[in-house]
Amino acid sequence: MNTKLIKTALRNISRNKRRSILSGTAIAVAAMSIVALFSLIEGMTDDMAFNLKTYYTGEVRVKHIDYETYERYNPMHLTVDWESVDRALGDEKTVSTYVPRITFPSNLYIGGSNFGAMGVGADFELEADFQDLASSLKAGRLPQNGTNEMMMGAILARDLKLKIGDRVTVMSTTAARGTNAITLEIVGLFAFPVGALNSKYFWIPLDRAQYFLRMDGGVQEVLIKLKDDVTSRGAAPGIKAAVENIAGTEMDIRPWEELSTTYGMLKMAQMIYNFIAMFFFLLGSTVIINTTMMVIFERMREIGTLGALGMHGKELIRLFFFEGTIISMIGSAVGVAIGIGLTLWLGEIGIDYTDALSGMDFEMSAIVFPKLSVAKTVFVYFYSVAIASAATFIPSRHAAKIEPVDALRYV
Repeated sequence: MNTKLIKTALRNISRNKRRSILSGTAIAVAAMSIVALFSLIEGMTDDMAFNLKTYYTGEVRVKHIDYETYERYNPMHLTVDWESVDRALGDEKTVSTYVPRITFPSNLYIGGSNFGAMGVGADFELEADFQDLASSLKAGRLPQNGTNEMMMGAILARDLKLKIGDRVTVMSTTAARGTNAITLEIVGLFAFPVGALNSKYFWIPLDRAQYFLRMDGGVQEVLIKLKDDVTSRGAAPGIKAAVENIAGTEMDIRPWEELSTTYGMLKMAQMIYNFIAMFFFLLGSTVIINTTMMVIFERMREIGTLGALGMHGKELIRLFFFEGTIISMIGSAVGVAIGIGLTLWLGEIGIDYTDALSGMDFEMSAIVFPKLSVAKTVFVYFYSVAIASAATFIPSRHAAKIEPVDALRYV
């Protein structure tokens, strides 16, 4: 009997193509939008995770236990002993590579005026194993350890009208809470994917930063990357125990997921978008409900005839359910296919957020590449079919209650 109902449903769909196309289009637009939205969020999440682990926190970060408590006061004196941390991490089997860094606010004295910027002290030899700094160079070369050299964000250099070969005096508060200055030569200009790094930051050799800031062998933080089969949450407790055992003092050692509020908000946004997707499909399903109600009134005499021939109740419900399911299957397939095509295209060219992120210290790259999730795409297809098919129950139940005699009288 179901086979006959399916054939009848297919015939009814083909009899009024305009109505069927309208219903299918509503579902297709909803499915396409959600596939594209999920892909964009997936791309943003992966991009932010990469930037955090490479430029900001590593997969696990080591800092002084009290640093975050007093961070607003720029506590340069709250350091960790690099030598003891290096000794502890060298024996950790979960660790792939690690780098010491010092990030400090400063003023650049240029032409009698001061300009605010953020400095990063880094060991460029160790950084070569941690990230591909050379690929981010736009011009010039990397500074050499032990020299009064710096590399600067290309946008910052442009805004300050600086170029390679220029000398800049940097002033900052030291770990002893005094003020010091050092003159550095620009030897390279960099362009990281994150816009804020290019417009606000400059990098100098770690040993010169330690000397300049009077840190006596200390560093502000150590960023750690783990081996491929190791999770940050799983490795952090073991690393914490090993480092504190060697250093002899408690430290703030946490996985990167716990360090960025922005990333946490983005993960929460993914959950919110799941609910938005449901409402998108429900909105699209209202078109099916409305068009199916129209079908009932347009086909009142046909319903009466079917009732007179013995088709009642559940069979009428199944007939309209099959019609809605077929339309939603086709519409969802078309929508998902367009969404996949759109995502693959944008995944090649990217979406430029340069203007939107201008002036913001945000861990997302200026150009984001949407990333297709096969699991979520499959979910969107079946979810849209299920929601749209379920929407036909409302009008089909109404059709099932119509008496054959009343339907035959309908004009």
